[in-house]
Amino acid sequence: MDVVPDGDRLSVTMWGELDLGSRRLLPELYDMLTLSGSGIDLRLDAVGFCDCSGLKALLDLRARAVDQGKTVTVRSCGVAVERLLDLTGTRELFADTAPRESATPAAEPPQEDDQDLRAEVAQLRRAMQTRPTIDLARGILMASFGLSPETAWSVLVRTSQNTNTKLHQLAQDLVGTVRGTTLPEQVQQQLAAAVAGTSRPGEEAARPADGAAEDAD
Repeated sequence: MDVVPDGDRLSVTMWGELDLGSRRLLPELYDMLTLSGSGIDLRLDAVGFCDCSGLKALLDLRARAVDQGKTVTVRSCGVAVERLLDLTGTRELFADTAPRESATPAAEPPQEDDQDLRAEVAQLRRAMQTRPTIDLARGILMASFGLSPETAWSVLVRTSQNTNTKLHQLAQDLVGTVRGTTLPEQVQQQLAAAVAGTSRPGEEAARPADGAAEDAD
């Protein structure tokens, strides 16, 4: 998965297979949903396989969104997901019901479709390149503040949203602190606030380790 803040929503790109094993992704997806303002937009173009177990995970995510007064939409998907949504009659559950600013033209030039496809491929390639950096940043937060993997992910996403910084850029900057670079003051403040928000009442947030998010107060 790769997540990018988009206004009051989170845009989540997924690739691989959605099957029984995909349920392990639900905790992170639930966390993203909670942190979002109005919900999650899924881009599933690179999902090459999806069975009923994968669909069940998406439906569970949607049910959680409904409980929170939010939505989960499938912005785009490949043949595997599209076929399953059609066969099960669940496509409408993930449709975008928000009003459009302008009507869609009856016929669009073919080159626009090509441009959209190229943009999606570029986004997926970038996601695959940036995921290791994001995982490193999570590890730094876990070691520096004694956080769990899920809580470290929450801190990253919350700081990304509050500083209007793309998640992969924030992760890259955080990894850079190990080599002695310093985070911008605003990022330090928001990072410290996000970590403090994970502390239990009456407990102080763990102090950062030397070299990782130094002076984040």
